[in-house]
Amino acid sequence: MTIYLDVVLIENLCMNYIILFATGYLLKRKIRHIRLILSSLLGGIYSILAYMEVLEIYSNTIVKVILSIIMVYLAYQPKDIKQLGKELLFFYLTSFVFGGCAFALLYVIKPQEILMRNGTYIGTYPLKVAVLGGIVGFTITVIAFRFAKARISKKDIYCNITIYFGKESITTTALLDTGNMLKDPITQMPVIVVEKDKLKSILPEMILNHLNHIIGGDVPKQVYEDENLEYITKFRVIPFSSIGKTNGMLLGFKADKIIVEQEENQVIKNVIVGIYENTLSKKGQYSALIGLELIEGSERNEFTTNVSR
Repeated sequence: MTIYLDVVLIENLCMNYIILFATGYLLKRKIRHIRLILSSLLGGIYSILAYMEVLEIYSNTIVKVILSIIMVYLAYQPKDIKQLGKELLFFYLTSFVFGGCAFALLYVIKPQEILMRNGTYIGTYPLKVAVLGGIVGFTITVIAFRFAKARISKKDIYCNITIYFGKESITTTALLDTGNMLKDPITQMPVIVVEKDKLKSILPEMILNHLNHIIGGDVPKQVYEDENLEYITKFRVIPFSSIGKTNGMLLGFKADKIIVEQEENQVIKNVIVGIYENTLSKKGQYSALIGLELIEGSERNEFTTNVSR
């Protein structure tokens, strides 16, 4: 059987590109095609070297893992180890799905001549079959990923929280937000974000109407009236970054405690409530954001205590 190395290179380049593209698509990374092509080319060159058995090291598992890391890094330039690990995980998961589709297509077309050497399949099947396998794998991966996200029930992403401050309390619905990692820069207490309108029953209206003035230091004299002083001393300014606002400031106060209603209610005593002036949910599904890390890492951070219902 005659093997053409240029065909082997093109086949692997196409498959690697589709896998890397699917990985970036699922993770919503910015796709830079030239980087994906260079990364795919690197994988294609490795396949040729592995097939030709230039050096025995090319079939080493550790080397394959290192190659995968280099390919992912070259394609997406992750900012840290955590992001690299996530991208690498999705890269492997996508590769497994594509591999399954490729095996299924090979079973259907049953090529007469096919050879495997050092993990590289070589055969007489046309290039379009390899590309078709990649497209089918991409479609299955995207559909499965969306289906899995859709299966997450509302009880997994929403919860009721009760905020206690002084003699008053309010209950509202919060979204468990993986992106909310706000902390008070001084005490390192976690920060939950709550809409201003939901706090009217526990905070003076005079303070809520002058949030920007308080943050900027231009505080009206009325705010310093005696009935407001006990609240003012509990306020602090929380810096934050978000889309479209890189150096934002959020006014927050230390709550006496909050209760997060789940299978086991959690009482969180060391927490800051950040006051958000706008609406968090367009459809009104929730009016607060609470970090998922706060709940999952409660034992480590010693912020919470479990309370049975």
